[in-house]
Amino acid sequence: MSEGRLPGFGGATGWLNSDPLTPAELQGKVVLVDFWTLTCINWLRTLAYLRAWHEKYASHGLVVIGVHTPEFAFEGDAATVERAAAAMGVSYPIALDPDYAVWQAFGNHYWPAIYLADAKGRIQFHHFGEDGFEATERGIQRLLREAGYTDAPVELVSIEPAGIEALADWDELRSPETYLGAEQGRNFAGAERAVFDAATSYAAPESLELNTWALSGEWRIEDGASVLAAAGGAIRFRFHARDANLVLRSPTGLPVPFLVLLDGAEPGRSHGVDVDPSGRGTVLEPRLYQLIRQPSPVHDRTIEIQFEVAGVEAYVFTFG
Repeated sequence: MSEGRLPGFGGATGWLNSDPLTPAELQGKVVLVDFWTLTCINWLRTLAYLRAWHEKYASHGLVVIGVHTPEFAFEGDAATVERAAAAMGVSYPIALDPDYAVWQAFGNHYWPAIYLADAKGRIQFHHFGEDGFEATERGIQRLLREAGYTDAPVELVSIEPAGIEALADWDELRSPETYLGAEQGRNFAGAERAVFDAATSYAAPESLELNTWALSGEWRIEDGASVLAAAGGAIRFRFHARDANLVLRSPTGLPVPFLVLLDGAEPGRSHGVDVDPSGRGTVLEPRLYQLIRQPSPVHDRTIEIQFEVAGVEAYVFTFG
């Protein structure tokens, strides 16, 4: 059953990898619209499939369009999105949507969100969140056949996403996405009361309850992030998951070194892709950094991230 017409992309402020695409130009094609934002771990874990579908079906009548609608203000910068897309191998067309105009035209509420439109411009399928890969690809194949693209492959893609794109270990995922800004922040467990928008000295307790976090050093908690106001600060989080990730940004654009400790020691074999076994890493681009990937068995652990330079912004912990 049709879910309405493909709204179009007139609200986009720019395009990457393509000239602007209109519904009229897309007539006769099957269109997959994917809403994303570059720091979203849920979207990153779908990216390998989006790339594979673009590569497999583009010559058989499918057009994949990524709509980049930013969650955080820095993600609205076109140059930042362009660098991130290139680094992640996103070669399909991207509509830039910093004003949420395309998001609102679709009535969308989620990252990631996929909409499939048939060759007549009617939305025939949607999927919100992760997973749903087989149903989505079967939908692509069905709409291509209905559009007359009889040479489209019938087998499903077979891939094993790696690194930051690896699917979550759902059986061990017991820690929720946790924001570090005042607007959406929760589960702060510092010895002192959190203070909004003023540089404040914090001392992290020696132990934390599961899924709570604390600061040490001088920090300023803003709407969307905790910002280190003086060198020598740290963040701690008690979590249970295979992976621990953190969205970080250096507002000056200068590299910010950091050190990750796991239960007070070097992470060793449990280091993530963005740190070495000794826990050393560097904030370069504003993005999500994978700090920990535990081998089995997974246990409750305390991660601490120590920063040597003031100014770094920490936005949200995610887990996988």
